[in-house]
Amino acid sequence: MRLDQPLDAEAEQLPSLAEPKAPSAFTTLRYAFQSLGIVYGDLGTSPLYVYHSTFSDGLTERDDLMGALSLIIYLLLFIPLLKYTFIVMKANDSGQGGTFSLYSLICRHARVDTIPSQHWTDRMLTTYRSHVLDEKSLAGKTKHWLEENRYAQRLLVLLVLFGTSMLIGDGLLTPAISVLSSVGGIQVNKPQVNDDWVLALACIILVLLFSVQRFGTGKVGWFFAPAVFVWFLSIGLIGIYNIVKHDPVVLKAFLPTYIFRYFQGHAKKSWVSLGGILLSITGTEALYADVGHFTVSSVQIAFPFFVLPCLLASYVGQAAYLSKHPGDVTHAFYRSIPEPVYWPMFVVATVAAIIASQATITATFATIKQAVALGCFPRVKLVFTSSKHLGQVYIPEINWILMVLCIIITAGFRGTIQIGNAYGIAVVALMLVTTMLMILVMLLVWRTNLFFIILFATVFMAVDLVLLSSVLFKFKQGGWAPLVIGGLCLAVMFTWHYGMLKKYEVEQQNKVPVSWILGLGPCLGLVRVPGIGFIYSELAHGVPSIFSHFMTHLPAIHAVVVFVCVKYLPVNIVPEEERFLFRRIGPKEFRLYRCVARYGYRDLHKRDDKFEDNLISNLSLYIMQNCPSESTSVYDEGSVSHVVESPLLPDGQSTTGMQSIRELSSGTNSIEITSPAHTSKNTTQRVRFAIEQVESETEVEDEDVAFLQEARRAGIVHILGDVVIKAKSHSNIGKKFLIDYMYALLQRICRENSAALNIPHENLLNVGQVYFV
Repeated sequence: MRLDQPLDAEAEQLPSLAEPKAPSAFTTLRYAFQSLGIVYGDLGTSPLYVYHSTFSDGLTERDDLMGALSLIIYLLLFIPLLKYTFIVMKANDSGQGGTFSLYSLICRHARVDTIPSQHWTDRMLTTYRSHVLDEKSLAGKTKHWLEENRYAQRLLVLLVLFGTSMLIGDGLLTPAISVLSSVGGIQVNKPQVNDDWVLALACIILVLLFSVQRFGTGKVGWFFAPAVFVWFLSIGLIGIYNIVKHDPVVLKAFLPTYIFRYFQGHAKKSWVSLGGILLSITGTEALYADVGHFTVSSVQIAFPFFVLPCLLASYVGQAAYLSKHPGDVTHAFYRSIPEPVYWPMFVVATVAAIIASQATITATFATIKQAVALGCFPRVKLVFTSSKHLGQVYIPEINWILMVLCIIITAGFRGTIQIGNAYGIAVVALMLVTTMLMILVMLLVWRTNLFFIILFATVFMAVDLVLLSSVLFKFKQGGWAPLVIGGLCLAVMFTWHYGMLKKYEVEQQNKVPVSWILGLGPCLGLVRVPGIGFIYSELAHGVPSIFSHFMTHLPAIHAVVVFVCVKYLPVNIVPEEERFLFRRIGPKEFRLYRCVARYGYRDLHKRDDKFEDNLISNLSLYIMQNCPSESTSVYDEGSVSHVVESPLLPDGQSTTGMQSIRELSSGTNSIEITSPAHTSKNTTQRVRFAIEQVESETEVEDEDVAFLQEARRAGIVHILGDVVIKAKSHSNIGKKFLIDYMYALLQRICRENSAALNIPHENLLNVGQVYFV
């Protein structure tokens, strides 16, 4: 007897969803305007500090200015426009972007994910889009190598975690450099204001910025797009004004020959200055990471037709001003502003810097939420600030940690030069991770021609590595900061992920056979008390060991028992229609059920009364459909199961499933089942037998549903396993340190699993267990 069947039959019966309609042209333009406030804030504030960071020792030669301007121009055209807007943007996961989106695309086309409790039925989800690869092709061979090589899988996970760490560092450094650069402009018109006052004002703004995070961007999000639109329009117009007034000849920097001259004159000095020029493309990852708030087409319209021209005009305009006033390079942006509009631009610049910081912090929260969902980050409190945008989430613990670290960095470095050096390393490291993941996406997902894969890898890897070598040269001048922060984040995420995998492995090894449960009889050898017991476990099938542990110490169990597995899949969202899967364990009188609640990494998962109601409602529908149990051989060929073969209706439409047969059997006499000539006699007999069986079981099913509702009114108790793992005595030192110290520490300081699931304490029963791994 096949006692422990996966939930494949029910997965096949889930309705598939239609493809969403493409937005209209007006909606796309509206999204393009709204994306200015979320996507481009960080990229748009770069003109505040690029020239100062590039020429930190002063500007002496015009050729250096023209070479730096030419590099800025072609870096903007090459990285944000070509690489991200037109290539990387296409690698979105149903409209979602970011490092985890690339990882989920790879995981769906090769079994390289380390997320436990996965099953092939998950691929039936509407959002689980994948295709079959030819085993003899290069993509098929790469897929096979990745699936068989555990070291390659772990390296891929480490790469994704490293990219996430760099994004967290980006969210820490963006507020520091943006706010400090914008506030520092006050010294242009008020020279008597010293650096200490500027630093104090920047720290006050940062405290206020992080203090209002709990309200979410939804409260003030309507203001973001118009404010950033005014910012881009202002810097573009001021740039054009400076070009016309000071030096139109700087437009020759569009010729790439100035780049070669730049490196010919002072090769090492020019190479080191790449770290400052790199800051002109900070925020580029936001083009891809924040695309989920809008649409790909809206982002692809806004950048090349509005954002890029304004940025180019601003950089060229500042260069035109510096060609006549090279001594003003420290405050090049504010010095180039005409006197009548200085104070309005100071206010707009400060607002734009705050918006850029807000968008980056929000993206950091959303990324950490994805990492928590995929078991790569300790459990933290998630406060969803918007019901419309799933990415808008507030994490109190992370918010205050970021605030403290951001103020320490701002007060410790005291200037934008060292912060810029740190910022550059975080940006280029994240770009390098994206390039590496994109190579796998092009190979496994897109199945691109090998020539274009090699071309993409050669060109963009070369650019990323050259930029990385330049910023690493400034390691002692602040470049160490993001690596230290990223290293700590990587250690935390890797330790938590490793501990979660070990915990799942030990639960999988110690699960209770279903045959043992069936041997106990309908009462399970216990007293069945009124109510429903939800037993939570990581196992998608099989009975968790906490159930036997519970039965050993308590002589009673609820009248209805549901084994609940809440698991996350490598997809962005799971539609509500495809959320739950059910399976009956044993005969009907046992009243044991299994439920798998599936979520994507961007799903808004907040377990509340609605979750319980939805689960009970879907379980009632499952019982009414008379689905098979795990104790029967219903999957054997030729037996009557949940999915039975049915003949064609008179209009040529076919129906499948017991629900369709029930509708036919309960219909009026005018409905007839006619069998075409090619339909076998055995098929018709099977259908008639199924109809008779449905009629005889309808009353029983109604009783089961009524019993379930009565148990629901009696109350629900949530039984949660509190599993503690420890390293075995003969384990190596590294494993003992990870499990017994680092993972144990993270478990003590993170939120409890019951709090993460939002289970009320009055209905909670913890069952503790200790395992040695």
